[in-house]
Amino acid sequence: MIARPIELLAPAKDLVCGLEAVRHGADAVYIGAPKFSARAAAGNTVDDIGRLCDFAHLFNVRVYVALNTILKDEELAEAETMIHCLYQAGADALIVQDAGITQLVLPPIPLHVSTQAHNCTPEKIAFWHDAGFRRAELSLEEIRTIAEHTPMELEAFVHGALCVSYSGRCYLSAALSGRSANRGECAQPCRLPYTLTDADGQILLADKHLLSLRDLNCSEELEAMMLAGVSSFKIEGRLKDVSYVKNITAFYRQKLDAIFTRNRAFCRTSAGTSVFSFRPQPEKSFNRGFTSCFLHGRIPEITSFDTPKSVGEPLGTVKERQGKSFTLKNGTKPVHNGDGLVFINVRGELEGFRANRVEGNRIFPLKMPPLRPGTPLYRNYDKAFEEQLAKPSAERKLSVELAFSDTAFGFALAVTDETGAGAVVVRPFEKALAQVPPQENIRTQLSRWGHTPFLPEKIQVCLSRPWFVPSSLLGEMRRNAAEKLVQVHRMCYRRTWVKRNVYDTPAPYPAKRLDYTANIANAQAAAFYAAHGADATEPAFELAPRKDVPLMYTKHCLRYSLGWCPVHHNRQPPCREPLFLTHKQTRLRLQFDCKECRMLVFLSK
Repeated sequence: MIARPIELLAPAKDLVCGLEAVRHGADAVYIGAPKFSARAAAGNTVDDIGRLCDFAHLFNVRVYVALNTILKDEELAEAETMIHCLYQAGADALIVQDAGITQLVLPPIPLHVSTQAHNCTPEKIAFWHDAGFRRAELSLEEIRTIAEHTPMELEAFVHGALCVSYSGRCYLSAALSGRSANRGECAQPCRLPYTLTDADGQILLADKHLLSLRDLNCSEELEAMMLAGVSSFKIEGRLKDVSYVKNITAFYRQKLDAIFTRNRAFCRTSAGTSVFSFRPQPEKSFNRGFTSCFLHGRIPEITSFDTPKSVGEPLGTVKERQGKSFTLKNGTKPVHNGDGLVFINVRGELEGFRANRVEGNRIFPLKMPPLRPGTPLYRNYDKAFEEQLAKPSAERKLSVELAFSDTAFGFALAVTDETGAGAVVVRPFEKALAQVPPQENIRTQLSRWGHTPFLPEKIQVCLSRPWFVPSSLLGEMRRNAAEKLVQVHRMCYRRTWVKRNVYDTPAPYPAKRLDYTANIANAQAAAFYAAHGADATEPAFELAPRKDVPLMYTKHCLRYSLGWCPVHHNRQPPCREPLFLTHKQTRLRLQFDCKECRMLVFLSK
């Protein structure tokens, strides 16, 4: 049986995060282009992307560059130039949303269609495959069905923040602030507090974050997702700090490796072994509480109505207050001086404070918060854990086998690593017999590979006679062998390439007429869809804002969350519709599409 390769895809805000993602076990890293990425605040220079590629490719780790916004006509030439620069820097693929990119003069770099292209049906995925794209990012819906209908590589998010809207079909930020999510500038109005009212103005819920979701965590579903057809597990977080990247990447590396050990039907896609100096714990990194979202259909535990901020890990409940301190009960995790603790106060808001001093289960805050007995307490900043991650916390090494031997004129050192790459160093030397057996010293000197990417696993010493070999010579040969092996890796690394005309296919697009949700912002994108049989009749919302159209399409349904779903709960809402969400001067109208099992959000007059 040939094992199916499975990829762990980690985020990188910048070069530092990218390097640490590789060290902590990523099989691939995605990073923002200098411009036109869906996280405008996380752009990177071509030079930094090139440096990341140089390091990542030593371990056969791929680097994907996100260039996944919609583009205006006047931006296409700049994007084309940038793509050529990224290819020269070593990028393995581009993540794109705008189909107009396919009409440019491109280098032979593969394109991955972004989740922003709204990939949620077998027909859509089959089209992108037939149109020449190599991989599609997916939401968690219909993975198995899609996998059965296309040979395309499928990628799914496995951890991190969730957009409440279908990707690429949210125009709320653009309509309210002019900052478009499809242009990488989302203002996140979904994380704001809203008041829910009915058609009669009755307040149903006040000042709750009704569009805010918990964070995704599918760590217990990895094998099931593989069996369903997922080939790449993607961690969200191109705006997250380096400690998040370290912790979450290491956590999923360990989870996947455990699966590969017991199930030989799957294997990893990169080389090298990562060794960590800490125990990965995802609850210690930024999270709003965890959910598996819609992986197994609708579940109640997807929302984060109380706060859009990080709640962290549960510590227990407040037992009693006493003066300027309080005690915890049911707490099994030690609290440290300087830890950040949070709770939901009587107003239903997240409130935080620092642990100034800790004595057993008694905590002394700098200023006593309004805690009550029975209040659940959480830690969203573990000082000791963060200090641990602030230091070097992982090394990634390629195992090597060494063979040291003598030649007619001196000595030779041959090295071969786990990928099959090899190098030989030969040095002339006037040989003389050693006074003591030299094998032990030779093995000792050849085992010292220090900060190189290599770790000796086996050292063979094959001498015709017990020759004296100076430690200085052994050190020089070892260093030269490491340099040569790095050069061999860079010369032998092979990127996947595609033909320039791969996207000029007759594959029919699954829809004939396209509205503003197709996000067509330039003439080249319109030409692409027209060539595939669609009528590209409407420009993107960002070019021509519309009234009375849905600004958000979402699987999250407030009627379901409140127990009023006529389908799942067999109940009708105890109020008159339509329902409205209000935040300051903004008023949104909700529409419930039970046939498609989704909620639509409109700007209310």
